[in-house]
Amino acid sequence: MTDNIPLQPVRHKKRHDNKRRDGCCPWSRCCGGGDFRPRTVWLGHPEKREQRYPRNVINNQKYNFFTFLPGVLFNQFKYFFNLYFLLLACSQFVNELRLGALYTYWVPLGFVLIITIAREAVEEMRCYLRDKEVNSQIYSKLSTRGTMKVKSSGIQVGDLIIVEKNQRVPADMIFLRTSERNGSCFLRTDQLDGETDWKLRLPVACTQRLPTAADLLQIRSFIYAEEPNIDIHNFIGTFTREDGDPPVNESLSIENTLWASTVIASGTVVGVVIYTGKELRSVMNTSNPRHKIGLFDLEVNCLTKILFGALVVVSLVMVALQHFAGRWYLQIFRFLLLFSNIVPISLRVNLDMGKMVFSWMIKKDSKIPGTVVRASTFPEQLGRISYLLTDKTGTLTQNEMVFRRLHLGTVAYGMDSMDEVQSHVFSAYTQPPQDLQASRAPGAGKVRKTISSRVHEAVKAIALVHNVTPVYESNGVTDQAEAEMHYEDTCRVYQASSPDEVSLVQWTESVGLTLVGRDQSSMQLRTPSGQILNFTILQIFPFTYESKRMGIIVRDESTGEITFYMKGADVVMAGIVQYNDWLEEECGNMAREGLRVLVVAKKSLTEEQYQDFEARYVQAKLSVHDRSLKVATVIESLEMEMELLCLTGVEDQLQADVRPTLEILRNAGIKVWMLTGDKLETATCTAKNAHLVTRNQDIHVFRPVTTRSEAHLELNAFRRKHDCALVISGDSLEVCLKYYEYEFMELACQCPAVVCCRCAPTQKAQIVRLLQERTGKLTCAVGDGGNDVSMIQEADCGVGVEGKEGKQASLAADFSITQFKHLGRLLMVHGRNSYKRSAALSQFVIHRSLCISTMQAVFSSVFYFASVPLYQGFLIIGYSTIYTMFPVFSLVLDKDVKSEVAMLYPELYKDLLKGRPLSFKTFLIWVLISIYQGSIIMYGALLLFESEFVHIVAISFTSLILTELLMVALTVQTWHWLMIVAELLSLACYIASLVFLHEFIDVYFITTLSFVWKVTAITLVSCLPLYILKYLRRRFSPPSYSKLTS
Repeated sequence: MTDNIPLQPVRHKKRHDNKRRDGCCPWSRCCGGGDFRPRTVWLGHPEKREQRYPRNVINNQKYNFFTFLPGVLFNQFKYFFNLYFLLLACSQFVNELRLGALYTYWVPLGFVLIITIAREAVEEMRCYLRDKEVNSQIYSKLSTRGTMKVKSSGIQVGDLIIVEKNQRVPADMIFLRTSERNGSCFLRTDQLDGETDWKLRLPVACTQRLPTAADLLQIRSFIYAEEPNIDIHNFIGTFTREDGDPPVNESLSIENTLWASTVIASGTVVGVVIYTGKELRSVMNTSNPRHKIGLFDLEVNCLTKILFGALVVVSLVMVALQHFAGRWYLQIFRFLLLFSNIVPISLRVNLDMGKMVFSWMIKKDSKIPGTVVRASTFPEQLGRISYLLTDKTGTLTQNEMVFRRLHLGTVAYGMDSMDEVQSHVFSAYTQPPQDLQASRAPGAGKVRKTISSRVHEAVKAIALVHNVTPVYESNGVTDQAEAEMHYEDTCRVYQASSPDEVSLVQWTESVGLTLVGRDQSSMQLRTPSGQILNFTILQIFPFTYESKRMGIIVRDESTGEITFYMKGADVVMAGIVQYNDWLEEECGNMAREGLRVLVVAKKSLTEEQYQDFEARYVQAKLSVHDRSLKVATVIESLEMEMELLCLTGVEDQLQADVRPTLEILRNAGIKVWMLTGDKLETATCTAKNAHLVTRNQDIHVFRPVTTRSEAHLELNAFRRKHDCALVISGDSLEVCLKYYEYEFMELACQCPAVVCCRCAPTQKAQIVRLLQERTGKLTCAVGDGGNDVSMIQEADCGVGVEGKEGKQASLAADFSITQFKHLGRLLMVHGRNSYKRSAALSQFVIHRSLCISTMQAVFSSVFYFASVPLYQGFLIIGYSTIYTMFPVFSLVLDKDVKSEVAMLYPELYKDLLKGRPLSFKTFLIWVLISIYQGSIIMYGALLLFESEFVHIVAISFTSLILTELLMVALTVQTWHWLMIVAELLSLACYIASLVFLHEFIDVYFITTLSFVWKVTAITLVSCLPLYILKYLRRRFSPPSYSKLTS
């Protein structure tokens, strides 16, 4: 294959992600849901609104009170299968077409519809109650009458809402005030964008300066906000206070927003509502749930169309053999009704009841406790998954960071040797003062430092270079002010934008150097001996995705020393630190273990050096043109020849048994894609740690691309790689899909694993949709957060993990599990069994109906093509219900291998991906068996009957019932006691009912020896050859599972 194959751009239809969402209601404009427009919102005065805004309600229901019945009936009858039976039942109202009692057609159809409507009603009611719970959450609202309680659904644009710590933000708001001393708050956004980092949010400066929150109602102020849109990372608006002197104008950005579905992580905040209902950013990033139909149901629907075609052909042949005599068109309709059993209505009933049994088995499985089946219409889908798309945070990982490794180049400390680090830190702060002075002497830098001093410097650097703030809370014994004054350990909580940083600071505390205080300009550390070290923060250079590093310049108050500390990713730090021969190798080793690696370095500055830097830095920040470039250039002037102190390795702890579960899925032939909103480095580390990418696989990191030509070059570079995992960011993915959708998806589908990072919620859903369109394979999406809902609803099977961050994903999913590891058993055992059992059940029901239809065809052709039914009244209904229903339905208990074997050999699952249990081949085999058995029974009865027609009915019907019972026994692979009960019960029911069937069967004849030997002979001829064939097949061509059961 040549490397530079010309890539053809694709012309796109507009994606539905960006379309205006007016809801499903055609009158949404009247309800306040017209075009999205910018708005002016007066603080605390919702009555001053310029336009109608949607109500702040969450609604996940598919129907409402008026659309429920029409909607359910439409969804049932839009499929050929159900529509056929409706027309069949309606035809019985026409006298010329009536073949029997009305109940023989309407009772089965009514039963199916009642079950369907009841199931949909229960699911809708559950959905309604879940929505009601969210909409009824209580919040505090500031008004002229004081603080009032208001339901989430009663919140309006312009309301001033108070949100407490750890409370969900109920609507999109502008941040006005906080109770935090530092005048900011942290926000947890993983339910919105999937990012684990906490976000820092700043209140409007003018409103934060007001003495009390109640003063917000005393000032004349308004907010101008842009029209609602899908972008969760940007916002444009202004705040204006009219009664100020002079009037105050402030620009508003994303830093001043509190989006709905985020959680306040620090303090109590007050915000003004700007968007509600379907204008919320979180709602606009969630696609409407689609009505999912299982692939198995579509396949069965296809088979019924084939059977209907056969029905029409047989009817036409019968009329043609009559030479189209008389009112032949009426005869065609009568034959269509006479052979209507070819398409069995009991198939729908059996499959629906089977699905309910499979769902019940999943719920009752003690090895996957807490599993809930929310969509009981397609459990068999779980048996044919080809692509698994999983979220990272909270699904594969626990989002709990643990410090694992400190590496100093010549020595490394793991979890088992942290006590050595502790003793080095302790000795550094308890050695005599003269030793400290000696180590600070001018010539000391030339002398090789001791391990103890190197460990101390590394720990001190880690304790200083971060954005963590210690916060003190009352613990019931000590109040907040006292805890803050005495730096009470039991009351201290660390707050930061990233859990990585918190884990590093917690580790320094565990080895003796504790961060006890911090504000905008200073930091306090406590030594093992209890001494407080004060540092002045001179400058902070925050972490950005472009720079991949953060820095801080501090002055030690006790010595006056100025030090520049920096930490960052190894790829950027390698060029900043002094030459060494171990950094690259050790970073690679730690990364392979799945650790997040940070390189820590320092540089001592003289007062003159710092003053010179500060002057240039301030000058760069004042420039109007190319400000960011000039600032970066000034900072880079410091970032040279820095002293490498250490490497740190932090692990994001995986959920229990994630690695073996992913290995099971991989061995089962399922390709796993990880779609996350998190950073590229974090996602890559987790992929390695979870063994999503195996040790012997290369990783191709797709370079950031913004133009078509860049995408072309990068795709060609990727094309040259073989058997390597792909890591790509959301922005690059968007460019590739815009210009080279087909080529990109073709290459990505060949990868053993794909990691997409920085993915927006709608992008996740788009990837699922493209996989379905491009491959035609079944997809399963797994997630735990609100940002995964779109992906879960778009996938063929949506699985929600009940995480720490609420139940939003699990409530929107088709299946809900409590841990990721349960997914293995859900697919390998329950998915596999449900699919195989459904396939066996459907084919057996078709066989049962084809048998009786073949007998009817033979009977009609022998008796001069008369459209007269062979069996009438109760015989025809009893055949597909009490006489054969229980044994046939007991196939839902059948299994080819034990669940332990299915888990041990996931390769068994791979066989199902080809769809062999239900295919045209197996369907044709069952059709041939049905024709053979039906013909043998009918011709045998005609051959062996003596004088009366009623004897034909007795012999053929009894042989038919016995044949069906024996065929169930032939099909069963593992006997269950209920199967034996079903067989014996059905036989007993038939024998007992013979007493009441004297109008169809001669009761005296069936007690004779003649009847018994004739029925036995016919049954043996119809079944014995099949038993012999089954034995020969198991002997010479056994299926894969039989090798494991023997």
